[in-house]
Amino acid sequence: MNITEISSRDNALVKELRRLSRESGMYRKLGYAWIEGDHLCRAALARGLQPKVAVFAKSFWPQAPVEWAQAASKVVVLDDALFADISGLESPARMGYVMPWAADVQVRSGVPTVVLDRVQDAGNVGSILRSASAFGFQQIVALKGTAALWSQKVLRAGMGAHFALHLVEGVEADVLAQLQVPVVVTSSHRGDLIHQSSLPWPCAWAMGHEGQGVGPAVEAMAAQHVRIAQPGGEESLNVAAAAAICLHASAVSHLD
Repeated sequence: MNITEISSRDNALVKELRRLSRESGMYRKLGYAWIEGDHLCRAALARGLQPKVAVFAKSFWPQAPVEWAQAASKVVVLDDALFADISGLESPARMGYVMPWAADVQVRSGVPTVVLDRVQDAGNVGSILRSASAFGFQQIVALKGTAALWSQKVLRAGMGAHFALHLVEGVEADVLAQLQVPVVVTSSHRGDLIHQSSLPWPCAWAMGHEGQGVGPAVEAMAAQHVRIAQPGGEESLNVAAAAAICLHASAVSHLD
């Protein structure tokens, strides 16, 4: 096992980890992503992914499970102050993995999919990924203008869902033609109520911008519109809450 101890803020790896932690789209430039904390790291390993580098805080290194270190070809031990400096968490998790990352623009056909059309809040995006994984969806297609899928905030909100999904991001709406499944769009004023609707499976649920909803290009591809009953009288739901309702309804519709 190749183990390197680092105590300098000027170390090249430390500088890159700091950028990965603080700049949401940096993984696209560097070709790898930073995942922090034992929950995310365990989730990645459980899906058979192999980290490039395992990073541990010095105080945690003597306690670190051997299998966490052996999963990577290289182990780096940072002084605790350095780890805290690169950490994206208020309470640093004391370990993380550098994961290889490469852009994937190949949309898979015929699989349950969630389309994100300019969903900009990172917490919403991560929550939708988590719901998608829980309800049997296999693919996320994030159109241009959507929050960076591998940013730290989206990763934390996703709670490991990233590693169970095929993720495509930064594409235009015309790629949706490759899905070859019905596109279903929610609306506050159009379509049948979701609990009274016959929902297709597999399908692609399109979730739109928090304020504007789905754009005209996605709207034009919709095979079905549905509404969510809101007897409490509110005009709209948070997009992540709406997605959870829709994905659950779609998933359970084909279980009988």
